[in-house]
Amino acid sequence: MPSFLWGNEAVQGLTITSSPKTSAPFVMMSVTAWFIMLLLCPAQLRAQLGTTPNIKHIVVGRCYNYITLVNPNLRYDCEDIWRQFEEAVVCQSSCNVTVEDYHQMFYAMPQTWPCNTFLFWSKTRTLMHSYAAAVRHFWTLEDTLVGYMFNDLIWCGQEGDSGFDFSSCPEWSACRNHPVYSLWRQASQNFAEMACGNVTVLLNGSIANAFNRKSMFGSVELDGLNPHRVDYVNIKVVTNLEGPFIESCNQGSIVDLIQILQSRGFRWTCTDNDQTLMILQCIQNPEQSACQTCASSLLHRRSLTFN
Repeated sequence: MPSFLWGNEAVQGLTITSSPKTSAPFVMMSVTAWFIMLLLCPAQLRAQLGTTPNIKHIVVGRCYNYITLVNPNLRYDCEDIWRQFEEAVVCQSSCNVTVEDYHQMFYAMPQTWPCNTFLFWSKTRTLMHSYAAAVRHFWTLEDTLVGYMFNDLIWCGQEGDSGFDFSSCPEWSACRNHPVYSLWRQASQNFAEMACGNVTVLLNGSIANAFNRKSMFGSVELDGLNPHRVDYVNIKVVTNLEGPFIESCNQGSIVDLIQILQSRGFRWTCTDNDQTLMILQCIQNPEQSACQTCASSLLHRRSLTFN
């Protein structure tokens, strides 16, 4: 699942250059003109890059790679999946693609996963991928075919036009029926409804509202979990090695998540600073003082075991 920015974005990368012969008043006028343009065109600031170039080749290529190398037991028609996707998006305005528009595409690529393998996350993307790679039995939404095919891509169509808009697409927060948001919403819903056995949720304790009802996990996946299929929801709260230490199993929005789980009849566990997650962070930042403490603790345990 891609990461998106909500709300207003800062203007970055604006560079104004001048030749040695350019006068100071001219430069000042140019700067003033730029800011006036920005103030008069706020809609442009809310837009992002257009559809990812060569999107068809990327999506279809990823599909063939998935069914050939990642999961060769699957039998899907990659060209048909692309056609269903294209029909859902093109010829429609960029804010008028609903989850229902993608139903035919999802029907063309049904997928199930074994129980006890589902890993959900929010605001922990980089660490989540490291964790899933280290603990091999976990599967995330990005490991499904649809997640693999569309991860980190942007797309939108143009009303009355048979192609994609490669010049500009709105932010996905700009409208409820954004084509990217609608696809990930349906994919997240399907992934959550498939979940069974013990599921794991990885949340970031170094930010306020680690559990956010407006996130994809909080607004879609949590509601899609079925207490009759899920045995335990295992929450793992991880903080940055040097903090800040804002939320935990007993503090902040994590408490709200636990209350929701209890009210819906889920059994749950909650762990702060799981050792495996800390080790993964230390691999990336071995000089952190917390890593020295962790290493000393592991060496002490090892000495006790051998003694």
